[in-house]
Amino acid sequence: MDLPVSPPVKPMLSKAVHELPRAPGLRYEPKWDGFRCIVFRDGDEVELGSRNDRPLTRYFPELVELLKASLPTRCVVDGEIVIVTEQGLDFDSLQLRLHPAASRVRKLAAETPASFVVFDLLALDDEDLTGEPFAERRRRLEGIVGGELARVHLTPMTEDPDVAQDWFNRFEGAGFDGVMAKPADQPYEQDRRVMWKIKHERTADCVVAGFRWHKDGVGVGSLLLGLYDDEGTLHNVGVASSFTAARRRELVDELAPLRENALEHHPWRRWAEVQAEAGGRLPGMQSRWSAGKDLSWEALRPEWVAEVRYEHVQGGRFRHGTRLVRFRPDRQPESCTYGQLEEVAPAELKALFTEVARS
Repeated sequence: MDLPVSPPVKPMLSKAVHELPRAPGLRYEPKWDGFRCIVFRDGDEVELGSRNDRPLTRYFPELVELLKASLPTRCVVDGEIVIVTEQGLDFDSLQLRLHPAASRVRKLAAETPASFVVFDLLALDDEDLTGEPFAERRRRLEGIVGGELARVHLTPMTEDPDVAQDWFNRFEGAGFDGVMAKPADQPYEQDRRVMWKIKHERTADCVVAGFRWHKDGVGVGSLLLGLYDDEGTLHNVGVASSFTAARRRELVDELAPLRENALEHHPWRRWAEVQAEAGGRLPGMQSRWSAGKDLSWEALRPEWVAEVRYEHVQGGRFRHGTRLVRFRPDRQPESCTYGQLEEVAPAELKALFTEVARS
Protein backbone atom coordinates (compact mmCIF):
# COMPACT_ATOMS: atom_id res chain seq x y z
CA MET A 1 0.00 0.00 0.00
CA ASP A 2 1.12 3.55 -0.76
CA LEU A 3 -1.04 5.87 1.35
CA PRO A 4 -0.25 9.14 3.17
CA VAL A 5 -1.31 7.41 6.41
CA SER A 6 0.00 3.85 6.57
CA PRO A 7 -0.88 0.92 8.83
CA PRO A 8 -0.72 0.31 11.66
CA VAL A 9 -2.68 3.24 13.08
CA LYS A 10 -3.71 3.37 16.72
CA PRO A 11 -7.22 4.86 16.98
CA MET A 12 -7.88 8.11 18.81
CA LEU A 13 -9.40 7.29 22.20
CA SER A 14 -11.86 8.75 24.69
CA LYS A 15 -12.25 9.43 28.41
CA ALA A 16 -15.35 8.27 30.27
CA VAL A 17 -17.56 10.93 31.87
CA HIS A 18 -20.85 10.49 33.72
CA GLU A 19 -22.78 13.39 32.19
CA LEU A 20 -23.07 14.78 28.69
CA PRO A 21 -20.63 17.71 28.33
CA ARG A 22 -22.25 20.85 26.98
CA ALA A 23 -19.27 23.06 26.24
CA PRO A 24 -19.30 25.20 23.06
CA GLY A 25 -17.71 23.67 19.98
CA LEU A 26 -18.59 20.03 20.65
CA ARG A 27 -19.98 17.56 18.13
CA TYR A 28 -22.00 14.52 19.28
CA GLU A 29 -22.33 11.04 17.80
CA PRO A 30 -23.86 7.73 18.91
CA LYS A 31 -21.36 5.32 20.47
CA TRP A 32 -21.57 2.14 18.43
CA ASP A 33 -21.20 -1.28 20.07
CA GLY A 34 -18.92 -3.18 17.73
CA PHE A 35 -15.27 -3.66 16.74
CA ARG A 36 -13.29 -0.45 16.27
CA CYS A 37 -11.60 -0.62 12.88
CA ILE A 38 -9.31 1.53 10.72
CA VAL A 39 -9.90 0.83 7.01
CA PHE A 40 -7.03 1.34 4.56
CA ARG A 41 -7.92 1.26 0.88
CA ASP A 42 -5.44 1.62 -1.94
CA GLY A 43 -7.07 0.53 -5.19
CA ASP A 44 -7.93 -3.15 -4.96
CA GLU A 45 -6.09 -3.51 -1.65
CA VAL A 46 -8.20 -3.22 1.50
CA GLU A 47 -6.90 -3.79 5.00
CA LEU A 48 -9.02 -3.80 8.17
CA GLY A 49 -6.97 -2.95 11.26
CA SER A 50 -8.16 -3.30 14.87
CA ARG A 51 -7.33 -1.13 17.86
CA ASN A 52 -4.89 -3.75 19.17
CA ASP A 53 -3.11 -4.19 15.81
CA ARG A 54 -4.79 -7.54 15.14
CA PRO A 55 -5.81 -7.63 11.44
CA LEU A 56 -9.55 -8.13 10.99
CA THR A 57 -9.55 -8.57 7.20
CA ARG A 58 -9.74 -12.38 7.19
CA TYR A 59 -12.71 -12.39 9.57
CA PHE A 60 -14.90 -10.08 7.50
CA PRO A 61 -14.37 -10.95 3.81
CA GLU A 62 -17.80 -9.57 2.88
CA LEU A 63 -16.75 -6.12 4.08
CA VAL A 64 -13.73 -6.03 1.78
CA GLU A 65 -15.86 -6.10 -1.36
CA LEU A 66 -18.46 -3.82 0.18
CA LEU A 67 -15.87 -1.18 1.07
CA LYS A 68 -14.37 -1.32 -2.41
CA ALA A 69 -17.78 -0.42 -3.79
CA SER A 70 -18.47 2.31 -1.21
CA LEU A 71 -15.22 4.17 -0.50
CA PRO A 72 -12.91 6.28 -2.68
CA THR A 73 -10.08 4.45 -4.40
CA ARG A 74 -7.44 5.73 -1.98
CA CYS A 75 -8.45 6.62 1.57
CA VAL A 76 -8.11 5.80 5.26
CA VAL A 77 -11.24 5.92 7.44
CA ASP A 78 -11.98 5.24 11.10
CA GLY A 79 -15.16 3.43 12.07
CA GLU A 80 -16.87 0.47 13.67
CA ILE A 81 -17.73 -3.00 12.43
CA VAL A 82 -21.24 -3.93 13.59
CA ILE A 83 -23.88 -6.56 12.94
CA VAL A 84 -27.32 -5.01 12.55
CA THR A 85 -30.47 -7.04 13.26
CA GLU A 86 -34.14 -6.18 13.61
CA GLN A 87 -33.57 -6.07 17.38
CA GLY A 88 -30.58 -3.71 17.10
CA LEU A 89 -26.83 -4.30 17.21
CA ASP A 90 -25.75 -7.87 17.98
CA PHE A 91 -22.32 -8.00 19.61
CA ASP A 92 -22.56 -11.72 20.41
CA SER A 93 -22.84 -12.56 16.70
CA LEU A 94 -19.94 -10.23 16.00
CA GLN A 95 -17.70 -12.13 18.42
CA LEU A 96 -18.52 -15.41 16.70
CA ARG A 97 -16.87 -14.07 13.56
CA LEU A 98 -13.42 -14.32 15.17
CA HIS A 99 -13.08 -17.97 14.21
CA PRO A 100 -9.84 -19.69 13.10
CA ALA A 101 -11.54 -21.80 10.40
CA ALA A 102 -11.92 -20.01 7.07
CA SER A 103 -14.92 -22.20 6.16
CA ARG A 104 -16.70 -21.11 9.35
CA VAL A 105 -15.92 -17.45 8.64
CA ARG A 106 -17.40 -17.74 5.12
CA LYS A 107 -20.53 -19.42 6.47
CA LEU A 108 -21.11 -16.73 9.09
CA ALA A 109 -20.34 -13.96 6.60
CA ALA A 110 -23.25 -15.21 4.50
CA GLU A 111 -25.61 -15.81 7.44
CA THR A 112 -24.85 -12.69 9.52
CA PRO A 113 -23.12 -10.17 7.24
CA ALA A 114 -21.41 -7.28 8.97
CA SER A 115 -21.87 -3.57 8.33
CA PHE A 116 -19.43 -0.71 8.65
CA VAL A 117 -20.15 2.65 10.27
CA VAL A 118 -17.77 5.44 9.24
CA PHE A 119 -17.10 8.31 11.66
CA ASP A 120 -13.74 9.84 10.72
CA LEU A 121 -11.51 10.47 7.70
CA LEU A 122 -7.75 10.23 8.15
CA ALA A 123 -6.54 10.39 4.55
CA LEU A 124 -7.95 10.95 1.07
CA ASP A 125 -5.97 10.42 -2.13
CA ASP A 126 -2.54 11.95 -1.33
CA GLU A 127 -3.70 14.09 1.61
CA ASP A 128 -2.93 13.30 5.23
CA LEU A 129 -5.92 14.80 7.07
CA THR A 130 -4.96 13.82 10.63
CA GLY A 131 -3.72 17.35 11.34
CA GLU A 132 -7.00 18.93 10.23
CA PRO A 133 -9.70 19.80 12.82
CA PHE A 134 -12.49 17.28 13.26
CA ALA A 135 -15.08 19.66 11.76
CA GLU A 136 -13.12 19.75 8.50
CA ARG A 137 -12.53 15.99 8.47
CA ARG A 138 -16.26 15.47 9.01
CA ARG A 139 -17.12 17.89 6.18
CA ARG A 140 -14.84 15.99 3.81
CA LEU A 141 -16.20 12.67 5.03
CA GLU A 142 -19.78 13.72 4.26
CA GLY A 143 -18.70 14.22 0.67
CA ILE A 144 -17.61 10.63 0.18
CA VAL A 145 -19.97 8.53 2.36
CA GLY A 146 -23.76 8.65 2.23
CA GLY A 147 -25.92 9.09 5.32
CA GLU A 148 -28.63 6.58 4.47
CA LEU A 149 -28.96 3.37 6.51
CA ALA A 150 -26.96 0.81 4.58
CA ARG A 151 -24.20 -1.69 5.24
CA VAL A 152 -21.66 1.10 4.82
CA HIS A 153 -22.96 4.38 6.14
CA LEU A 154 -22.00 7.61 7.82
CA THR A 155 -22.62 7.88 11.55
CA PRO A 156 -25.18 10.53 12.57
CA MET A 157 -23.80 13.69 14.14
CA THR A 158 -25.38 16.69 15.86
CA GLU A 159 -24.18 19.96 17.38
CA ASP A 160 -27.22 20.08 19.68
CA PRO A 161 -26.57 18.58 23.15
CA ASP A 162 -30.32 18.14 23.70
CA VAL A 163 -30.52 15.91 20.62
CA ALA A 164 -27.51 13.96 21.87
CA GLN A 165 -29.16 13.51 25.27
CA ASP A 166 -32.27 12.23 23.53
CA TRP A 167 -30.16 9.70 21.61
CA PHE A 168 -28.57 8.61 24.87
CA ASN A 169 -31.96 8.03 26.51
CA ARG A 170 -33.89 6.44 23.65
CA PHE A 171 -31.52 4.32 21.61
CA GLU A 172 -29.90 2.15 24.26
CA GLY A 173 -32.39 -0.56 23.38
CA ALA A 174 -30.93 -0.69 19.89
CA GLY A 175 -27.61 -1.79 21.36
CA PHE A 176 -25.79 1.54 21.53
CA ASP A 177 -23.12 2.06 24.19
CA GLY A 178 -24.02 5.72 24.73
CA VAL A 179 -22.88 8.98 23.13
CA MET A 180 -19.52 10.41 22.03
CA ALA A 181 -18.54 14.08 22.35
CA LYS A 182 -15.76 15.39 20.09
CA PRO A 183 -14.21 18.88 19.98
CA ALA A 184 -14.75 20.40 16.54
CA ASP A 185 -11.18 21.77 16.44
CA GLN A 186 -9.49 18.51 17.50
CA PRO A 187 -6.88 16.98 15.16
CA TYR A 188 -6.68 13.20 14.94
CA GLU A 189 -4.23 12.14 17.66
CA GLN A 190 -3.41 8.45 17.71
CA ASP A 191 -3.73 6.54 20.99
CA ARG A 192 -4.65 9.68 22.97
CA ARG A 193 -7.82 10.14 25.04
CA VAL A 194 -8.97 13.46 23.66
CA MET A 195 -12.69 12.69 23.18
CA TRP A 196 -15.41 11.95 25.74
CA LYS A 197 -17.72 8.96 26.02
CA ILE A 198 -20.93 9.02 28.02
CA LYS A 199 -22.12 5.49 28.81
CA HIS A 200 -25.06 3.97 30.62
CA GLU A 201 -24.28 2.81 34.16
CA ARG A 202 -26.39 0.89 36.67
CA THR A 203 -25.76 -1.22 39.76
CA ALA A 204 -26.63 -4.81 40.60
CA ASP A 205 -26.03 -7.16 43.54
CA CYS A 206 -24.22 -10.33 42.44
CA VAL A 207 -22.94 -13.51 44.05
CA VAL A 208 -19.14 -13.67 44.34
CA ALA A 209 -18.42 -17.26 43.28
CA GLY A 210 -14.72 -17.17 42.41
CA PHE A 211 -11.77 -15.06 41.43
CA ARG A 212 -8.81 -14.94 39.08
CA TRP A 213 -5.29 -14.05 40.14
CA HIS A 214 -3.78 -10.85 38.82
CA LYS A 215 -0.95 -11.28 36.33
CA ASP A 216 1.47 -10.23 39.08
CA GLY A 217 0.58 -13.48 40.87
CA VAL A 218 0.20 -11.89 44.30
CA GLY A 219 -3.19 -10.20 44.15
CA VAL A 220 -6.77 -10.70 42.99
CA GLY A 221 -7.21 -9.67 39.37
CA SER A 222 -10.98 -10.04 39.08
CA LEU A 223 -14.01 -11.40 40.90
CA LEU A 224 -16.28 -13.90 39.14
CA LEU A 225 -19.92 -12.89 39.45
CA GLY A 226 -23.10 -14.92 39.35
CA LEU A 227 -26.87 -14.42 39.25
CA TYR A 228 -29.61 -16.97 39.91
CA ASP A 229 -32.31 -17.73 37.38
CA ASP A 230 -35.91 -18.68 38.21
CA GLU A 231 -34.94 -22.35 38.59
CA GLY A 232 -32.24 -21.56 41.16
CA THR A 233 -29.27 -22.12 38.83
CA LEU A 234 -26.31 -19.80 39.37
CA HIS A 235 -25.08 -18.42 36.04
CA ASN A 236 -21.74 -16.73 35.44
CA VAL A 237 -22.54 -13.18 34.29
CA GLY A 238 -19.10 -11.57 34.14
CA VAL A 239 -16.34 -10.15 36.30
CA ALA A 240 -15.52 -7.16 38.50
CA SER A 241 -12.00 -5.83 38.07
CA SER A 242 -9.86 -2.66 37.89
CA PHE A 243 -8.60 -2.82 41.47
CA THR A 244 -5.64 -0.82 42.75
CA ALA A 245 -2.51 -2.77 43.67
CA ALA A 246 -3.25 -2.29 47.37
CA ARG A 247 -6.85 -3.43 46.98
CA ARG A 248 -5.76 -6.54 45.06
CA ARG A 249 -3.60 -7.63 47.99
CA GLU A 250 -6.32 -6.84 50.54
CA LEU A 251 -8.82 -8.99 48.66
CA VAL A 252 -6.55 -12.05 48.95
CA ASP A 253 -6.87 -11.94 52.73
CA GLU A 254 -10.55 -10.98 52.75
CA LEU A 255 -11.51 -13.86 50.46
CA ALA A 256 -9.26 -16.48 52.09
CA PRO A 257 -11.98 -17.94 54.39
CA LEU A 258 -14.27 -18.51 51.38
CA ARG A 259 -11.66 -20.66 49.62
CA GLU A 260 -11.88 -23.44 52.23
CA ASN A 261 -13.70 -26.49 50.76
CA ALA A 262 -15.07 -24.16 48.09
CA LEU A 263 -15.36 -26.79 45.34
CA GLU A 264 -17.08 -29.42 47.47
CA HIS A 265 -20.59 -28.19 46.66
CA HIS A 266 -19.80 -25.42 44.20
CA PRO A 267 -22.43 -24.89 41.45
CA TRP A 268 -19.63 -24.41 38.84
CA ARG A 269 -17.62 -27.45 39.85
CA ARG A 270 -17.91 -29.07 36.41
CA TRP A 271 -16.68 -26.08 34.40
CA ALA A 272 -13.27 -27.65 33.72
CA GLU A 273 -14.96 -30.67 32.13
CA VAL A 274 -17.75 -28.88 30.30
CA GLN A 275 -16.97 -25.28 29.35
CA ALA A 276 -20.41 -24.44 28.05
CA GLU A 277 -23.73 -26.13 28.81
CA ALA A 278 -27.08 -25.57 27.12
CA GLY A 279 -28.85 -22.65 28.76
CA GLY A 280 -25.98 -21.87 31.11
CA ARG A 281 -22.75 -19.92 31.25
CA LEU A 282 -19.71 -21.10 33.17
CA PRO A 283 -16.47 -19.32 34.08
CA GLY A 284 -13.24 -20.11 32.31
CA MET A 285 -14.59 -20.06 28.77
CA GLN A 286 -11.87 -19.23 26.25
CA SER A 287 -12.07 -15.89 24.48
CA ARG A 288 -11.28 -15.79 20.76
CA TRP A 289 -10.37 -12.13 21.08
CA SER A 290 -7.86 -12.84 23.88
CA ALA A 291 -6.32 -16.05 22.61
CA GLY A 292 -3.83 -17.53 25.03
CA LYS A 293 -5.04 -15.50 28.00
CA ASP A 294 -4.99 -17.42 31.28
CA LEU A 295 -8.63 -17.86 32.30
CA SER A 296 -8.03 -20.27 35.17
CA TRP A 297 -9.88 -19.39 38.37
CA GLU A 298 -10.15 -20.11 42.06
CA ALA A 299 -13.49 -21.18 43.50
CA LEU A 300 -15.10 -19.38 46.44
CA ARG A 301 -18.02 -20.59 48.47
CA PRO A 302 -20.88 -18.52 47.01
CA GLU A 303 -21.73 -16.82 50.28
CA TRP A 304 -20.77 -13.19 49.63
CA VAL A 305 -22.69 -10.56 47.69
CA ALA A 306 -21.05 -7.68 45.84
CA GLU A 307 -22.73 -4.57 44.52
CA VAL A 308 -21.20 -3.77 41.13
CA ARG A 309 -21.61 -0.98 38.62
CA TYR A 310 -22.38 -2.12 35.08
CA GLU A 311 -23.26 -0.56 31.74
CA HIS A 312 -25.68 -2.98 30.11
CA VAL A 313 -26.53 -6.65 29.70
CA GLN A 314 -26.43 -8.69 26.50
CA GLY A 315 -27.06 -12.40 26.14
CA GLY A 316 -27.49 -12.83 29.89
CA ARG A 317 -24.05 -11.38 30.72
CA PHE A 318 -22.62 -7.98 31.53
CA ARG A 319 -21.45 -6.58 28.21
CA HIS A 320 -18.25 -5.16 29.73
CA GLY A 321 -16.35 -5.79 32.94
CA THR A 322 -18.03 -4.28 36.01
CA ARG A 323 -16.58 -2.23 38.87
CA LEU A 324 -16.92 -3.24 42.50
CA VAL A 325 -18.86 -0.71 44.55
CA ARG A 326 -18.94 -2.56 47.88
CA PHE A 327 -19.62 -5.92 49.48
CA ARG A 328 -23.14 -6.40 50.84
CA PRO A 329 -23.18 -8.49 54.06
CA ASP A 330 -26.85 -7.51 54.44
CA ARG A 331 -27.88 -9.42 51.30
CA GLN A 332 -28.43 -13.17 50.95
CA PRO A 333 -26.83 -14.70 47.84
CA GLU A 334 -30.11 -16.41 46.91
CA SER A 335 -31.69 -12.98 46.48
CA CYS A 336 -29.29 -12.08 43.67
CA THR A 337 -31.39 -12.91 40.62
CA TYR A 338 -31.75 -11.72 37.05
CA GLY A 339 -34.99 -10.04 38.11
CA GLN A 340 -33.09 -7.04 39.51
CA LEU A 341 -31.56 -6.15 36.13
CA GLU A 342 -33.17 -3.29 34.29
CA GLU A 343 -34.54 -4.33 30.92
CA VAL A 344 -34.31 -1.69 28.21
CA ALA A 345 -37.06 -1.70 25.60
CA PRO A 346 -35.76 -2.34 22.06
CA ALA A 347 -35.42 0.76 19.91
CA GLU A 348 -35.77 0.81 16.15
CA LEU A 349 -32.36 1.48 14.64
CA LYS A 350 -33.81 3.09 11.51
CA ALA A 351 -35.45 5.81 13.59
CA LEU A 352 -32.08 7.33 14.44
CA PHE A 353 -31.15 7.78 10.79
CA THR A 354 -34.61 8.92 9.78
CA GLU A 355 -34.50 11.73 12.33
CA VAL A 356 -31.05 12.86 11.20
CA ALA A 357 -32.13 12.89 7.55
CA ARG A 358 -35.02 15.21 8.44
CA SER A 359 -32.92 17.63 10.49
